[in-house]
Amino acid sequence: MGAFELLLMGVGLAMDAFAVSICKGLAMRKVNKKQCFIIALFFGGFQAIMPLIGWFLGSQFADKISSIDHWIAFILLAYIGGKMMVEAIREKNEPVEVEEMDPALDIKELFILAIATSIDALAVGITFSFLEVNIVEAITIIGVVTFIISAAGVFVGNIFGNKYKTKAEFAGGLILVLLGIKILLEHMLG
Repeated sequence: MGAFELLLMGVGLAMDAFAVSICKGLAMRKVNKKQCFIIALFFGGFQAIMPLIGWFLGSQFADKISSIDHWIAFILLAYIGGKMMVEAIREKNEPVEVEEMDPALDIKELFILAIATSIDALAVGITFSFLEVNIVEAITIIGVVTFIISAAGVFVGNIFGNKYKTKAEFAGGLILVLLGIKILLEHMLG
């Protein structure tokens, strides 16, 4: 998997964090740059750590299932991407209501949100072990991309509100499904 595919993977994985970042930006009268940095750091950090954990887990049994690894990668990516697309369609008409403007950052809540938005990255990390991806390059790209997209999400939420949340989630899911199909086709045709 090359740098371009890893970049696309990073964008796809970052869409959940982007959607949550939009919600965080909605609650700010004016973007608080320190809070924006902390939000992006949490999401980018967890999106980098989770594939590493998945890669370690997958590496333990990658050699035992090498004959079907492409199917596992396809199924995981198609499931995660499909789930993201379905959730985006379901949430399309559900506006996010802000309970309090300019709330202080709740680190415990941010920790939980960062884990919740990066669970799919754990599964992708498992597929990385089957595909023999350079894990350092992968987690660096995914972490940096998620950091940038999450920071942008805070600004987008502050300026535009809910308008792009579901479109971003749907696009992220579609990217993951297409990458899964690409992996399967490359193995079957190559």
